Amino acid sequence: MQQLNSLATSYQDLFSIGTCVNTQNLRTHRELIIKHFNSITAENEMKFESLHPEEGVYTFEAADQIIQFAEDNYKLVRGHTLVWHNQTPKWVFHQANGQYVTREQLLERMKDHITTVVKRYREHIFCWDVVNEAIEDKTDKLLRTSPWLEIIGPDFIEKAFIYAHEADPQALLFYNDYGESAPQKRDKIVQLVTDLIAKGIPVHGIGLQCHWNIYGPNISQIREAIEKYAALGLQIHITELDMSVYSHDDQRTDLTEPTTEMLDLLAERYESVFGLFREYADVITNVTFWGPADDQSWLQSFPVRSRKNWPLLFDYEQKPKKAFYKIIDFAK
Repeated sequence: MQQLNSLATSYQDLFSIGTCVNTQNLRTHRELIIKHFNSITAENEMKFESLHPEEGVYTFEAADQIIQFAEDNYKLVRGHTLVWHNQTPKWVFHQANGQYVTREQLLERMKDHITTVVKRYREHIFCWDVVNEAIEDKTDKLLRTSPWLEIIGPDFIEKAFIYAHEADPQALLFYNDYGESAPQKRDKIVQLVTDLIAKGIPVHGIGLQCHWNIYGPNISQIREAIEKYAALGLQIHITELDMSVYSHDDQRTDLTEPTTEMLDLLAERYESVFGLFREYADVITNVTFWGPADDQSWLQSFPVRSRKNWPLLFDYEQKPKKAFYKIIDFAK
């Protein structure tokens, strides 16, 4: 029986290949992760609510397990994420009486969290998603309404990058967001990062989540987005790649297996986007899938409850799909 080529090895001369992990799939998908990925990102275990659930209380056990796995198996680690409007405990933003804390108090809490976490892992994590999803995508406003913005003001983003750089001057620091190929949001991300660069803020890259589907966005739109981000002179990481087999308006819940057409379109899409990524390997330095196999994808029962999805390269049994072979064929 022919040995299956490693995904990471196929791309070792171009960019690192990652997957998001958790303490469960480090056991259930251990061999798959070890063989095919040379970079890992904690799915939830390094987010604020996981590491710092109460004031003065840090819970590092799960994150430490992920770091140990990476050390044992020679994997790079992307840190995800330091500042986000979601999965941040309420205590961060509120005083004991329920009122918002002051700007100074929140900056102090942000700095304490970032400094403690980044310093703990600075020998082990090569880059961080410092600020996650701060751009507004439903109105013309630049920044999403959040307690970070309401209490500190728009410079909360600058402060987060400064604190992270102080804690680990060697780490690469990224702004990370979804909807990165949609023209309006793309241009807002470019505006935000351009402003950070102009102010001398230590930002080294842009994380493009790339939660796409088998129908879109089209390749020309993705190419245009990559061109605009590359023009900023920073690194680009594809941070959360997956490819839903449903269009955005498809609400079906009846499928128990993907159709042949879905699998064919999935393979074509992965082949196309990886061809594009290879073209821009001078600026794209990491491509991370948001899950090692279909059974570990966040798209199971989301956004449509009780619906199965098949968005990754490996199926529910951790076996390679047609899409896998399409993106490694170039290496032959």
